[in-house]
Amino acid sequence: MNLWMVLFNKELVEMSRNFKWIWVPIVFILLAVKEPLTLYYMPQIIDALGGLPEGAVIELPVPSASEVLIAILGQFNTLGVLIIVLTSMGIIAAERKSGVAAIILVKPVSYASFVTAKWAAAMLLLWVSYFIGYVASWYYVVILFEAVPFIDFFQSFLLNGIWLSFVLTMTIFFNSFNKSPGVVGFITIAIIILLSVLSSSFSHWLQWSPSLLPTYTNTFLLSNEIPDNVLSAIIVAIIGMIVLLVCSISIFRRKELA
Repeated sequence: MNLWMVLFNKELVEMSRNFKWIWVPIVFILLAVKEPLTLYYMPQIIDALGGLPEGAVIELPVPSASEVLIAILGQFNTLGVLIIVLTSMGIIAAERKSGVAAIILVKPVSYASFVTAKWAAAMLLLWVSYFIGYVASWYYVVILFEAVPFIDFFQSFLLNGIWLSFVLTMTIFFNSFNKSPGVVGFITIAIIILLSVLSSSFSHWLQWSPSLLPTYTNTFLLSNEIPDNVLSAIIVAIIGMIVLLVCSISIFRRKELA
């Protein structure tokens, strides 16, 4: 366990040196606060851009707080997912390519400790950044629109966070058998898109799909009722992450020993 903590702390220090603890939370904050500010000041923005007939009055429907939160989560599930993939696509692949992984594994370091320490550090960065960004957006939604109960905010945070965690774990998995970060990123994004399209197209048969968690989160925010299939999607997502981690360790061991 002490050795695992050394590896975990090494990853945290490495992230600090790359300023990930600064710029990743900032990006998540910007993604989060952009939506409520843009939606609230949209009439003024359109008026400032000009091009409207003189005397024209701009009247746009005011979105509810739930609709604004859904728009914010949409940013996390598109640009936020891209940030997650970009920050983790070289977490193992780059070290394998440079030979750093081989040097570390010469020491009494298990492959499981090596992979899980990196996964845990990346997961911590993700959840801290995601939480800070979502809290910032919640503040602006309450100030500019209407109050959202903290329990609703927190439940939507957890539901959508499980999907983001699944995306990160998938990226770690593709890291285990490819030395090119660019290829890892491309494959991960392609699989995410494929999963989302298939789950949306065949939602009646794939109600347990983790990629439907963002949809279930949106439904919860609009109706204040948790959809029936949320539990099955959460269970599949958790089991999927465990399987992906185990497979990552196994594949990484075979690749390094080959």
